[in-house]
Amino acid sequence: MTKVDPAAPPSGTGCVECEADGGWWIHLRRCAACGHIGCCDDSLAKHASAHWRETGHPIIRSFEPGEDWFWDFETNEYYDGPELAPPQNHPTDQPVPGPEGRVPANWVSQLRER
Repeated sequence: MTKVDPAAPPSGTGCVECEADGGWWIHLRRCAACGHIGCCDDSLAKHASAHWRETGHPIIRSFEPGEDWFWDFETNEYYDGPELAPPQNHPTDQPVPGPEGRVPANWVSQLRER
């Protein structure tokens, strides 16, 4: 299995599953094997790590502006990855948490309650 495919484009500008179910996220992560965009483990749904468990794709890259780090879920360590197909991050005008209009006013307390 290929852990990283530099040519795989991102699946969109937001978490695939959160977009489908009307959810929201804190930060976004990009699967380095297939480009799937999922929400981070600080988000309620943790779709990026769920994608790893479902597909076996262990390497993610931050999809946040100004961040270029990779993480390997299997080793629980940073990974030295290649340049990936553009874009490298979600649009800079997309708020964090996001997306705009779906983040509840009590989002901080929701995270604390989990």
